[in-house]
Amino acid sequence: MADSASPSRRQFLLGGAAAATAGVALGVAGDRALLAAQHATKDPHGKTVEPFFGAHQAGIATDAQAYATLLAFDLRDETDRAALRRMMRILTDDAARLTQGVPALADSEPELALHPARLTITFGFGPEFVNRAEGAAPAWLAPLPSFKIDALQDEFSHGDFFVQVASDDPTTVAHAVRMIVKDTRGFAALRWQQRGFRHSHGTFKPGVTMRNLFGQVDGTANTVPGTGDFDHVVWSNEGWLAGGTSLVLRRIRMDLDTWDHVGRNDRELSVGRRLDTGAPLTGEEEHDALDLSATDAGGRPIIPPYAHARRARSDDPRERIFRRGYNYDDPPEPGEDENSGQLFVSFQADVDAQFVPLQRRLEELDLLNLWTTPIGSSVFAIPPGCREGGYIGETLLE
Repeated sequence: MADSASPSRRQFLLGGAAAATAGVALGVAGDRALLAAQHATKDPHGKTVEPFFGAHQAGIATDAQAYATLLAFDLRDETDRAALRRMMRILTDDAARLTQGVPALADSEPELALHPARLTITFGFGPEFVNRAEGAAPAWLAPLPSFKIDALQDEFSHGDFFVQVASDDPTTVAHAVRMIVKDTRGFAALRWQQRGFRHSHGTFKPGVTMRNLFGQVDGTANTVPGTGDFDHVVWSNEGWLAGGTSLVLRRIRMDLDTWDHVGRNDRELSVGRRLDTGAPLTGEEEHDALDLSATDAGGRPIIPPYAHARRARSDDPRERIFRRGYNYDDPPEPGEDENSGQLFVSFQADVDAQFVPLQRRLEELDLLNLWTTPIGSSVFAIPPGCREGGYIGETLLE
């Protein structure tokens, strides 16, 4: 479908011959028709296509999809500012196509691209990327401080360049990941790849809080996308990052075997919420406010001092984040019975002001630390979205 246009368009994106213009125009015209057709396609559950262009990148405020693959790359030594610009033009072009159900350029399996199932592709920059782009890095764009609960492994941490690929269909995710890896091959080497999942589309109505593999409702206190409060918590207004945000990824291993030995009452006390409904121990519904002053007949706090819900809460309205995490369940390591946990993903305008104070409180006294261990940690700047005809990262690279 796009074979005849693909080489010419790729040359154009790489700064190639001006003689390719006619071929490019034909390719773009064909793409427009395909995009229009895809926008008109819906499944029984509703819209399957998420918009790509806009003030913010998709995959942040987007209702979380069922499957995600997170990728980090190390830039090659020869990848300079000009090369970064070429890479981001190529990636933006292919991501815009794939998210709309249009095959990527030079896509050898174009049929796999036709059903995006709410595919989003989100890009992020590490400190070295910003350095090579000759930009000013935010003060928080650095590895997180050391926490005593951490047992970090390099193969799950850091990176120069980040991509989040998410969709309600795992085949779509796998295909998009392959296209992204092919696009970056000349500029960067894959550092790590982490796969996650949530409940499949249709299991619960949209907006229902996810459950982690401990069975807990996880992320109740999230701010709501589309509100002024969300905008304040998530979006940056600083320099080239204005309209973007920051991403913290923590790979948290969960000890399901020892959790199995904990009684239901003790599980609820450790979280501060009821397992069945997610309601606080002082309330009836999931979104009831925590009453941290409530005590039982013996004068003891109903929500214990060590409960996760209490430790995660701050009286400072600035110390909040937006969570968009995934579970993982990978093949066990040799000699082990399980390899499960959570890909904790949070977005916030300022990591140092919002995420770090929260993590310090959890480090000090969260009882869930008995069953969880962070083994991976990364921080990335997520640039703003772009207009049609532009590319992700142009506020930094132009």
